[in-house]
Amino acid sequence: MQISFKKHTLRFKQPAGTSRGVYRTRTVWYVTACDDHGNWGIGECAPLPDLSYDAMPDEQYEALLAEACRSCAEADGRIPYDALRPYPSILFGLETALLSFSASRKHGNPYHIFDNPFSRGEMGTVINGLVWMGSYEEMMARMEEKLALGFHCIKIKIGAIDWEREISLIRALRERFPKDIVEIRVDANGGFSPEVATSRLCELARYDIHSIEQPIRQHQWDTMADLCRTTPIPIALDEELIGINDPAEKARLLDTIRPQYIILKPSLHGGLSGSEEWIRLARERGIGYWATSALESNVGLNAIAQWQAELKTNHLKEDKEQSTHCSDFPQGLGTGQLFVENYDAIHLSIEGERLWCGTEKERAFEADYRAFLVDWNSASPTVSVHTSGSTGDPKPILVEKERMRASALMTLNYLRIPVGATALLCMPLRYIAGKMMVVRALEGELRLVRQTPSRTPDLSALPSIFFLAVTPMQALSLLRDDNQRPVFEKIPRIIIGGGAITPELHKALQNCKGEVYSTYGMTETLSHIAMRRLNGPEQTEWYTPLQGVSITQNAEGCLVINAPALCPTTLTTHDVCEIHANGSFRILGRTDNIICSGGIKFSLEAIESKLSSLPLPFQLTYVNDPLLGQALTLLYTEDQQTSTEILEQNLKQQFEELLEKYERPRHILGVPALPITETGKPARAQAHQLAQELMI
Repeated sequence: MQISFKKHTLRFKQPAGTSRGVYRTRTVWYVTACDDHGNWGIGECAPLPDLSYDAMPDEQYEALLAEACRSCAEADGRIPYDALRPYPSILFGLETALLSFSASRKHGNPYHIFDNPFSRGEMGTVINGLVWMGSYEEMMARMEEKLALGFHCIKIKIGAIDWEREISLIRALRERFPKDIVEIRVDANGGFSPEVATSRLCELARYDIHSIEQPIRQHQWDTMADLCRTTPIPIALDEELIGINDPAEKARLLDTIRPQYIILKPSLHGGLSGSEEWIRLARERGIGYWATSALESNVGLNAIAQWQAELKTNHLKEDKEQSTHCSDFPQGLGTGQLFVENYDAIHLSIEGERLWCGTEKERAFEADYRAFLVDWNSASPTVSVHTSGSTGDPKPILVEKERMRASALMTLNYLRIPVGATALLCMPLRYIAGKMMVVRALEGELRLVRQTPSRTPDLSALPSIFFLAVTPMQALSLLRDDNQRPVFEKIPRIIIGGGAITPELHKALQNCKGEVYSTYGMTETLSHIAMRRLNGPEQTEWYTPLQGVSITQNAEGCLVINAPALCPTTLTTHDVCEIHANGSFRILGRTDNIICSGGIKFSLEAIESKLSSLPLPFQLTYVNDPLLGQALTLLYTEDQQTSTEILEQNLKQQFEELLEKYERPRHILGVPALPITETGKPARAQAHQLAQELMI
C-alpha cells in the first residue's frame, strides 16, 4: 500500500463570517491510499486556523502528515490511533482515506464508503439552513433564501453585529413562523462574556430557540456548568470539545458540565474514532448529539454525511427507546456548495432541506440496479426488459432467467473472463445490455463496478477494469478524451454494441492493448449472439457466432438465427447479410432502413458509411414526397459558429465528392440534437418524424 498527500486551496464563493473572523480561502490536504491493482481511496485533512487543535504552520503540518502516512503505509494500513490523538484532522484524513480504499477494493467505488440508505441514495439527510454572519441586511437575505428553499431548521450565527439587531432578526423570524413550523438554532461560537450570557439566554428563550451552541468561550468548565444547569434554552458544546482527546478526560468534561447536547465535527474532535468515543460517553449520560462538518470539501463532507447516516442506522437498531440520539435532529452538515472549485468527482446535492448522496440521475440508476437484483432473486422465472427503440418506441418483453444465464456464460467463455475479474456497468438497466452485464457478473463471480450511464464514463476514478461493455458513442467519447483514453486502451476485454463502428472509431481502437470486439445481437437474443474482433492482427469484418448458435438466410437474404439456449424459436431479422463458408457472417444493411426514392432503393446505412468523413454529426432519414415517394434527407447538428448557408454549401460540395448523383440528399435540415435511443443507436422513427415536422 502507498499513502501520499497533496495540498489544495479552496476558495469560498462568498466570505464565511464567524465570531473568529471571516474565511475567504482555506487549505486542505487530500490523502490518497492506493495499491498496485488500481484500488485507491481518498480522505481529507482540513484543520481550521485559530480553531483546530492541530492548526499550525503548513511546513510543520506537512512534516507530521508525511510521518503519519509513512507509518500507516508501513503498517499495511493500520492507523497509529494513540499517536495521532493530538492531531484530529490528520486522523480524520487517514481514517477516511482507508475507508475509501477499502470500499474501492470491495465494490470499486471509493466514494461509497458506508452502505446505508443515505449512501445508496434511498434517503436524504435533513440538515439545517445555515445563516452566516454578516450585516443585518445580508443575514436577513440569507435567512429568506433558506426559507424559500424549504428549510424547517434555521441556524443563525450570532456575535458579529449589534446584539439588538441580531435579536430583531430572530424576533422577525419567530413572529412569522411558530416553533412547530420553523426550528431556530443559534451559534454564538463563544461570543458571549460570562457576565451577559445568562441575560442573553433568557432573552433568546422568548423566541422558542431549540438550542445555542457554545455561548461562552471554552475552558471555563465551572461557568459553563452553571449555565447548563440554569439555562432556559438547551446548550450544545462545540469548541469546548476541541483538544480533549483522552477518554477519561472526555468523561470528566461531560460529568462536570452536563450539557444538553454535544456537536461532533470529526476534523476537530478526534476523527471518526474520537467522535464515536464522544458519542458513546454522551449516550451513556443521556446527552444528545448531532454531527456536523467543519467547512471541508466534498471529500470530507461525503465521508461525514455517510458516517452520520451509519450512526443513525445503527443507533436506531440498538435503542429505539432513547429519544436523544442523532436521528431526532436535523444535522449541521454543509451543502457541498460553499466553494468555487470543489472536488467534482463526488456528487452531493441539495433538494429542499435534505442533503443527498449523488445526483438525481445517479440515485435513479442505483435504484434501478437494486430493483433488478430484487427481480432477479425473486421466484419468478422471467424478468422484463425493453427493446432499444431504434426502429420504433421501446416496448417491454418478458425473458426467461435461465436463457439470460446461458447468454452470460456464452460471453464469459468466449472472452475468457476469469473469476474475480472487475467489470464495469455503465449502461442503462432498462435495456438488455445493462441487465446482461449484471447477470454476467453474478454468473461469472465478477466484481461489478457501477457508474451512472453517460456519454463519457469516468474510467480514471475506478480500479483496474478487466471487462467493459460500451456503445460506439461511449467508446469514441472515451478515445477522444485525453484523460480517459490511456485507461481505456489498457482494458483487457472490451465489447462494443448497439450501433455501427465508424471509420474514426475503428482507427482509434487500433492503439488498444486488449481485445476489442463488436457485438451482434438484439433484445430478443438476450444481447449478442456473435462477435468480431476490431483491433490487432485478428480483426475482421465477419462475425463469429457464439457456441450453440447457428445462422442461415431467408429468401430475401436476411439473417435467420437459431439459438435454442437463448430464444425458444428461430428468429428472422431485418438484417441483410452475407454468410461465409466457415459459418461467420457480415451485415450489409437493414431492410427497414431501405427507402425507395423515384423507383430507386437506397440503404441509409450504406450512404451514411460513404459520408462518414463529414466533419459534423449527422443522420440520414427521409420525408414523404409527392413525386419521389420518399426523399432522402440529411439531419445535422447546428453549429453556432458557422452560418447555415455556408455550412449547407460545404455539405453539398462534399455530397458531390462522396456520392453518386442519385444518392445525394434532397433536403438538408439543421437540428439542435440528433435523435438517438438511450442506448446510443440512431432513432430512425423519431428522425423521420422530426424531418417531416421541419418540412411543414
